[in-house]
Amino acid sequence: MDALGKHLILELKDCDRKRLSDLDFLRNTLLSACRAAGAIILGESFHSFPPYGGVSGVVIIAESHFSVHTWPEYGYAAIDIFTCGNSLYPEGAVELLVRELQARDHSILELNRGILNSPSEPWMNHEGK
Repeated sequence: MDALGKHLILELKDCDRKRLSDLDFLRNTLLSACRAAGAIILGESFHSFPPYGGVSGVVIIAESHFSVHTWPEYGYAAIDIFTCGNSLYPEGAVELLVRELQARDHSILELNRGILNSPSEPWMNHEGK
């Protein structure tokens, strides 16, 4: 069975706390990660949360999305990389993110998304129209 997409869930721990609270740095880093994976960037949105300066952001790509949520007070970042199809290299994005956030500890969970049990025609309704 083929999957429609790949979802990488990154747990980045013991990161540089200043970088985790720097919205502009995180935006540029996530956009660079998208480019490292070969993604087509369609749009983005980021927001900072006082008083600790945590940041949440998402980059919408033609192939799905990248997202980041940070907790500078804990040195922690949660990052999702969801890509559809087989044309991207999300592992390149992971390498860049671990390096740029200076994570001293990290783990990655990889999930196959959209595993279909039976073949079907895309864009058909339940009546085959």
